Amino acid sequence: MAAAPRTPHDGDAVAVGDSQTGLGAHLDDLYANRFPTPDRLQKTRLWQTLCAAFFSRYVSPGDTVLDVGAGYCDFINHVNARRRIAVDLNPDTRRHAAPDVEVLSLDLESLHTRIAPASVDLAFASNVFEHLRSPDALLAVLQSIATVLKPMGRLVILQPNIRHVGAAFWDFFDHTLPLTEKGMAEAVRVAGFQLREVRSRFLPYTTKSLLPQWSWLVRAYLIVRPAQWLLGKQMLVVAQKPASSA
Repeated sequence: MAAAPRTPHDGDAVAVGDSQTGLGAHLDDLYANRFPTPDRLQKTRLWQTLCAAFFSRYVSPGDTVLDVGAGYCDFINHVNARRRIAVDLNPDTRRHAAPDVEVLSLDLESLHTRIAPASVDLAFASNVFEHLRSPDALLAVLQSIATVLKPMGRLVILQPNIRHVGAAFWDFFDHTLPLTEKGMAEAVRVAGFQLREVRSRFLPYTTKSLLPQWSWLVRAYLIVRPAQWLLGKQMLVVAQKPASSA
C-alpha cells in the first residue's frame, strides 16, 4: 500500500478571540514558528493537489466560497470560484491571500455581521474548531456560518478526531476543544444543518512527518479508502443548510 500523504494543517487557524490581546496578539509569531517557510511551501503544494483531486467536487465556478479560519489561504487560493472570502485573525492571512481573495479579520462568531445573509454557497473549515474555547463557542460559530450560507449551501469540515489522535491532540498548546466525529455531527445538527457525509478517518493528523507527499501519492491516498481507514486521524464532515427554516 502506498504511504499516506501528510495532512495539510497542524492547527494553523485561531478562530475566536481578541486579536489585540492574549494569544490573538501573537498569531503571526506562533504560526511562523510552527510553519517555517519550507514547510509552508510544501503545504501549499499539498493543498493544490487536495483541492484539484478532492475538494473541487464541492465548488462550482459561479459559487461564493468562504474559508473559515483560512490560515495561510492554502484552501481558498486553490479553488475556482466567482467570489472567494478568507476569514482569520492572523495578520499573515492577508499577506498570503491571492489578489482576488477578500480577507476579513474578525472573530468567527461575527461572520454574519460582515457577510450578507444567505450569500455563500460553500463554507470550508479546516482545523479550526479545535481552537474554540467551548461547545457554546462552537455552536455560535456554526450558527453564524448557517446565517451566511444560502439555502442548500454546504459546510465542509476537516477536523482532528480525538478518538484517533489521542494525547497527540494536545501537542499544540492552542488546541482547546477535542471532538470526535460523533460530537461534531451532533453539533452541526443542533446548529440546524443536515448531515450529508461523515468520515471518522480521512487525512492523517500532522505534517510533522517524514512521509512523502508527492502529488501522485496524495491522489492515490484519496482514492484508496483502506489507506484512510488505516492512517486517517482527521474526520471529514459534510453538512447542508436546509432549503427552508421549516
